Amino acid sequence: MAVRTDIADLAKGIAAGERRALARAITLVESGRADHRVEALALLAQLRAEGMASAGRQALRIGLSGTPGVGKSTFIESFGLMLTKAGLRVAVLAVDPSSARSGGSILGDKTRMEQLSRDPRAFIRPSPSQAQMGGVARRTREAVALCEAAGFDVVLIETVGVGQSETVVAELCDLFILLLAPAGGDELQGVKRGIMEMADIILVNKADGALEQTARRTMADYAGALHLLRRRPQDPKGFPKALCVSATTQAGLGEAWAEMQSLAAWRREHGHWDSRRAEQARHWFEEEVRQGLLAALTKGEARTRLATLGDAVAEGRLTPEAAAADMLAALQ
Repeated sequence: MAVRTDIADLAKGIAAGERRALARAITLVESGRADHRVEALALLAQLRAEGMASAGRQALRIGLSGTPGVGKSTFIESFGLMLTKAGLRVAVLAVDPSSARSGGSILGDKTRMEQLSRDPRAFIRPSPSQAQMGGVARRTREAVALCEAAGFDVVLIETVGVGQSETVVAELCDLFILLLAPAGGDELQGVKRGIMEMADIILVNKADGALEQTARRTMADYAGALHLLRRRPQDPKGFPKALCVSATTQAGLGEAWAEMQSLAAWRREHGHWDSRRAEQARHWFEEEVRQGLLAALTKGEARTRLATLGDAVAEGRLTPEAAAADMLAALQ
């Protein structure tokens, strides 16, 4: 028999900043069980009703994406330790890619961020992407709300990979940081325009030792590319911008943090912060509806009809377009 979660006690623990309560709550919202989903929605509703996840406890949400091997985990550990030393509480939601075949994930981010994982002012939670487009787990948005309710000042959202499909992370965060490695000018073509347009700040990592000059040239290349993009209304003059950092020597991390704070403050002052969060809330409402409709196709008569039409398509008795139109008509 399933054990029912005590929502009131769990909410109280989250409000007190208890890491164990936060971990249990994130496990609850990530669960695919129907009874757990009911409890997760009740928990989120109670936190909102009590004002724990309201504007009064908003964390700075920073999305981070980057090319494979760029050093995202090393950067997050160095950056996170710098923030905790400054007295801030930092939560890291690291999304690991799931296997399309088995659905499994390695979830090794805690081992890659050993120092930060031991910091009492930090909380690291790896989650499987579960094949979700956008490089973020489906319930990451709810995990972010739980971290805010627990009183964290900064929430870092590390995404899977980099590319056109990863830009959905912008619907989760206040600032989107793109981390890149030093490279020649030709490698600039390997970064998709879509993610360049979403980035608020580009950080060229590994700007140390023999790679420092290469990193500075790369930064100049990206700065030039950013100037070719149309300026966004939510950006002050000079943004988006490119900077050099070194996760191993901590060089440039303080400057990068100052720029992030400056941009966030400007957006708050000019009303872009609240309007953007309102747009994000609408996006995730529509996404929940879409996901719910897709889930409905796997149940009852809809599942049977979907299987029957699929067989007809596979056997050549119906075209995919005609079968899809038939299926959609049956759902109306």
